[in-house]
Amino acid sequence: MKIVNGGEGIYTKRSVDSGTEEQRAIVKEIIENVRNNGDSALKKFTEKFDRTALTELLVPEEEIQEAFLEMDDNMVAIITEAAENIRSYHQNQLKSSWMVTKENGSILGQKVTPLDSVGVYVPGGTAAYPSSVLMNVIPAQVAGVERIVMVSPPSENGKLPSAVLAAASIAGVKEIYKVGGAQGIAALAYGTESIEKVDKIVGPGNIYVALAKREVFGDVDIDMIAGPSEIAILADDTARANEIAADLLSQAEHDARASAVLVTTSSKLAEQVAEEVKEQLYTLPRKEIAQASIDDFGLIIVEETMDKAVKTINDLAPEHLEIITENSFELLGNIRHAGAIFIGRYSSEPVGDYFAGTNHVLPTNGTARFSSPLNVDDFQKKSSVIFYSKDAFNENAEKIAAFARLEGLEAHARAIESRYKK
Repeated sequence: MKIVNGGEGIYTKRSVDSGTEEQRAIVKEIIENVRNNGDSALKKFTEKFDRTALTELLVPEEEIQEAFLEMDDNMVAIITEAAENIRSYHQNQLKSSWMVTKENGSILGQKVTPLDSVGVYVPGGTAAYPSSVLMNVIPAQVAGVERIVMVSPPSENGKLPSAVLAAASIAGVKEIYKVGGAQGIAALAYGTESIEKVDKIVGPGNIYVALAKREVFGDVDIDMIAGPSEIAILADDTARANEIAADLLSQAEHDARASAVLVTTSSKLAEQVAEEVKEQLYTLPRKEIAQASIDDFGLIIVEETMDKAVKTINDLAPEHLEIITENSFELLGNIRHAGAIFIGRYSSEPVGDYFAGTNHVLPTNGTARFSSPLNVDDFQKKSSVIFYSKDAFNENAEKIAAFARLEGLEAHARAIESRYKK
């Protein structure tokens, strides 16, 4: 890994992949085809892209039961416990409706209402991501969403991975469809004969999924357009080089465009970590991917003081931040921009990815400056509630009418004055 002294202006954030003109055209064509032809388009695209011919899109109950039989009992228990941890954490995020009554009799408040329906996209291909199922489904359930639909591309055998089906069942998903890609997003956004449209779409996917989510935004809500994964580690000379290197590589193996950055006040640690990364890379099954990530987006920044190191971290606004210093909690208050903050030696980033209960759907590419992890609020909407008593109205009518006329809106002023007599 490259080592530099001082991080100010040295690290350029990666732009979110907006796809090629050809990819955007393909996505638009797929979406339009699904809107016009419904299920037949979904089956056609599934046969073309996933190389399997389906007669039914809905996953039958017997396939879900088969998935449990194929799963190791211990792994099912682990997924179940992880789901319980995630549910417990997100229940603390719940907000209630509220009302405030003033002395003049007016009542102001906020009504919190869950979304009616949410679609969850789960990536397919060679990898299975049951953790993605839990992280996207459970906050929606806690928020009170009544209908949660899951879509995921099938394998060539016409089935979804056992781990994904088991996680969906454990999380309580009732509707699961074998459809992926841009066509899956289109089905969720606009509906087909089999799949009723939803109000919001969440979940990660490839570039075609990301472009499709961007295309349908406005007709439905979406969670985010996520970039490649990233980790930053803030460490001093009390940290252990082998552990830091392992944590950096835990993100580098995700994607050749993933980012792994160490910010430290210790030149000695910087040298040790660079050597450890080189050694540990040799034994990784995903060595080529991790190597590309480290070569292109890996960096070790050595700062003179911890204050400068913290400033560099805030400039990066990383998706994941680990603080491994002598007094980690003392630095927490100075961190302004990070998606998830892992404090101390034993809070390695995969703890949050899988089991602690916090959400691993996080803002990337510096958007932690203004964005939050996926949470219960993302599945609820707030309505303002206004009740003005006669006394409150008479007390403020002239002011309201005057304000309306200031903006040149005479009808607004007259709407007030039609109810008001001095």
